[in-house]
Amino acid sequence: MKEPPPLIDILEDGEEISVVAEFAGFNKENLRINVKDQKLTLFARASKRKYRKSLNLPKRVIPDTACTTYKNGVLEIRLKKALEGEAIDKIAG
Repeated sequence: MKEPPPLIDILEDGEEISVVAEFAGFNKENLRINVKDQKLTLFARASKRKYRKSLNLPKRVIPDTACTTYKNGVLEIRLKKALEGEAIDKIAG
């Protein structure tokens, strides 16, 4: 039986965008994120499972500000919104 995809929420609050994703069964070391402009891509890999998901964020963000926490199978990513006209990209993880 195929497992359901992780639940993902995108929250916008003032100067930040938060993404909360449920990754039960994955180790922190097997999670990666890639952020560019208004797109966030999540990668997860376990012994018999792989997961990849690209999300369009409500605003452009600054990848260098990414703050991640992973606890009890829940990944939280907080990113500061970019000012208009900033062209920024980075691979984080």
